[in-house]
Amino acid sequence: MSTAAEQFSAAAKANFESNLALYTDFTTKAFAGVEKLIDLNLSAAKASLEESTATTQKFFAAKDPQEFFSLSAALAQPNAEKAIAYGRHFASIASSTQAELTKVAEAQVAETKRKVVEFVDQASKNVPPGAEGAVAFVKSAIGSANAGYEQFAKSTKQAVETIESNVNTAVDQLTQAATKGTAHSTKK
Repeated sequence: MSTAAEQFSAAAKANFESNLALYTDFTTKAFAGVEKLIDLNLSAAKASLEESTATTQKFFAAKDPQEFFSLSAALAQPNAEKAIAYGRHFASIASSTQAELTKVAEAQVAETKRKVVEFVDQASKNVPPGAEGAVAFVKSAIGSANAGYEQFAKSTKQAVETIESNVNTAVDQLTQAATKGTAHSTKK
């Protein structure tokens, strides 16, 4: 049978190792998301540079103002569509990264919760007579903390879903506005 100090030391070591693993997993996933965003931005910048060079050449080749403005109107729709596609891709990367980070955090919280309950149960077997009230208090406090965390997690998840919904709505409205705007400019 181990002493309470040994049990506490083992629990502290396991908690430290668990937190280190969480930090490593969390940062790995965050860096992967940032890497995807950097790749997206580099691809967009490269494509933009190539397209602007081609567009500039087309504008300089225009023979009269009418052709120049026709080219401008013809390019508005594809540029709006590209901007919208970029926004959707960016939102998708951000959303999937957030989902992965949430999954990692939830798994870690569940594991930590399990270990704390296990530790308290094990430690409560070794308490001296008359200390049952203190053990009950600790168990109650853990239960309250877990309930508070679960409510916080639900609220956070709802907030993230609301933000994602608002971003999708904004992108859809931008798409509609861009489509109407380019349709209107090509009719003139």
